[in-house]
Amino acid sequence: MRRVITGVVDGKSVFLADGEPANAHEYAGWPGHLTSVVWATAAPAALPVTRDAEPQPGIRVTPGPGETRLMVVRFPPDTIFADPRFDGPGYGAEAARHLPGLIDAFEPDGSGFHTTRSIDYDVVLDGEIWLELDDGAETRLGQGDIVVQGGTRHAWRNRSDRDAVMLFVLVGAGGA
Repeated sequence: MRRVITGVVDGKSVFLADGEPANAHEYAGWPGHLTSVVWATAAPAALPVTRDAEPQPGIRVTPGPGETRLMVVRFPPDTIFADPRFDGPGYGAEAARHLPGLIDAFEPDGSGFHTTRSIDYDVVLDGEIWLELDDGAETRLGQGDIVVQGGTRHAWRNRSDRDAVMLFVLVGAGGA
C-alpha cells in the first residue's frame, strides 16, 4: 500500500512522505487479514499537517469525539476460519496490540459483531463483502459501494473466494 502525505512548508505545498504507512499489520493468526491505520486526526483537526502526526503501531483505533481515523482493511474469504492456519487466540493477541480500542468493541462470542461510538464512511475498494446488522438483516456490497454507519451493531462477512479490501473513515461521535 502506498500512502502520500502533503503539507505546507514555508508557504509552499510539499510532499512530506511517499511510501508505506508506518501502521500496517498482516496477521499470522488470521492469514490474509491486514489492517492499517493510515492517518489519524485529533479534535479539533489542525493545520499544518506534519509527518510527526503519522499514526504509529498501537494507536487507539476508535476515535474520541471529533477525532478521525482512516483505515484500510483486507478481509480474506471466510473459509479461512476453517483452515488449520487460523489461530483465534493468536489473532486475539495480535489484535490487542494492533487494534486497541477496536478489538474491545467486538462481542466476546466470536460472532464478529461490534459497535463503535463513531460515524463511519465505509468504501469497498476491491472484491465483495456482506454487511450484517441486527436480526440477520444483511446486504451484499461490491467495488465502489459506500456505507454510512451511525454507531450500528454490525459484522463483515466475506463469502466470496477472494479478498475484499475496504477503506474506513471513522469520525468519533458523542451522544447517547
